[in-house]
Amino acid sequence: MDPLLRTPSGRPRARALGVPLPGTPGRWNALTDVAGLEVGYTTLIEGDDVRTGVTAIHPRGRDGTGVPCAAGRHSFNGNGEMTGTAWISESGALTGPIAITNTHAVGPVHQGVLEWITATHPSITEQWVLPVVAETYDGDLNDINGGHVRPEHAIAALDGARIGPVDEGSVGGGTGMICHGFKGGSGTASRLVGYGDDRYTVAAFVQANYGARRELTVAGVRIGEQLAAARPDLVAGPRPAPPGAGSIIVVLATDAPLLPQQCGALARRATLGVGRSGTSGSHFSGDLFLAFSTSNAGALTSTFDGPDEYEQLRFVPWGRIDRFFEAAVQAVEEAVLNVLVANEDMVGRGGYRVPALPHDAVRAAARTAHGASL
Repeated sequence: MDPLLRTPSGRPRARALGVPLPGTPGRWNALTDVAGLEVGYTTLIEGDDVRTGVTAIHPRGRDGTGVPCAAGRHSFNGNGEMTGTAWISESGALTGPIAITNTHAVGPVHQGVLEWITATHPSITEQWVLPVVAETYDGDLNDINGGHVRPEHAIAALDGARIGPVDEGSVGGGTGMICHGFKGGSGTASRLVGYGDDRYTVAAFVQANYGARRELTVAGVRIGEQLAAARPDLVAGPRPAPPGAGSIIVVLATDAPLLPQQCGALARRATLGVGRSGTSGSHFSGDLFLAFSTSNAGALTSTFDGPDEYEQLRFVPWGRIDRFFEAAVQAVEEAVLNVLVANEDMVGRGGYRVPALPHDAVRAAARTAHGASL
C-alpha cells in the first residue's frame, strides 16, 4: 500500500483523489518523516456518546525525552489551550512529549504525561517538568463532561507511539472533531527541502476542528458554498454552534537546524497553511501552533551546576529560510485535506450526525484545479 495515497487503515488520502499539491513529500508524507519522531494514539469510541481520545508525539522518540528541541509557538486566535508554552516562549526549548486531546480532558492528560515521564525518565521529574498538552472541543459528538479520558489513556498513547506511517481521520485526540462542517480530526503531511548538499524535512500534524462549511476551499477551488447550499442538512444535532467555531492545533517539526526564534516564525506560517482551506479565522476558534527543530541535540539543556561553559547553535541563516516557510505552508494545507478525505460519517452524542466530506466534490475540485494550472 502506497503511504502517500492511503492511511495504514486503508483510507484514501488527498493525493489519492487527484488533488494537486505542490512540493515533494517525505517517505510517509507524515510527521514521522522527521527522523526519530514517534506518534501514538488512544482512540475511545464507546456506546452512543463517547467519541474522543489522546494523541501523543515524541519529538526525539521515547528514549530522547529530556533532550530539548529548539521551539517556538504562535497563537493565531487564543480561544483554546496549550499548556507549557509560557516556558517555551521564555527558554526557546521544548523538553518532553506533546499530547493533544479534548478541551475538558487537558487535566487528566497532563497528569498522565507527568506519570509517564516519572515512570520512564524519573530524573526529569525530580527537578520539574511542564508538559505540553493542547486541546480542541469535541462536545458535539462526544460526552465531553463525562470524564472518559483518564491519565492511563495518555500513558497508553505515549507507550504506543511509533515511527512509520501515521493513521488519519477520526483517531486519537481528533476522534470527535469537526472541520468545515464535515468530519474532522487528525492529519499529517511532510515536505523535503534541499539546502546545499543537505536535505531536510518539514512536517505537520494537525488536530482540525474549525471552519465554516461555506468557506471550504480545496486546492484553491471554493467548493464550500455549493456544498452548503446543496446539502444543508448534513450536520444534524441539538446544539447549533456559530459557523466556523471550533479550534485547530498545528504541530510543525523539522530536522533543519533552526534557532528558537526561527521556530516561532515557522509556527506563524501555519496560519497561511490553515488559511488555504478557506477559513477566515473565527473568534470562536482556538488556533494554536507549535514548531520545533530536532537539530542541535543537547545545546539547549538547562544546567545550573558544574564549571562555566558555552554552547553553540548551528542554524540556517535568516536570509535563506524562505524555502522552509514554504514547506511548512504546503504541509499544513495537505494535512488538513488529509483529515477531511481520510474520514467517514460519524454519529455521536444525542444522535448528532456529521458527514465525511464527499469525495466526488474533492475530485471535481481537483479536476478544476488541474485545468486552471495548464
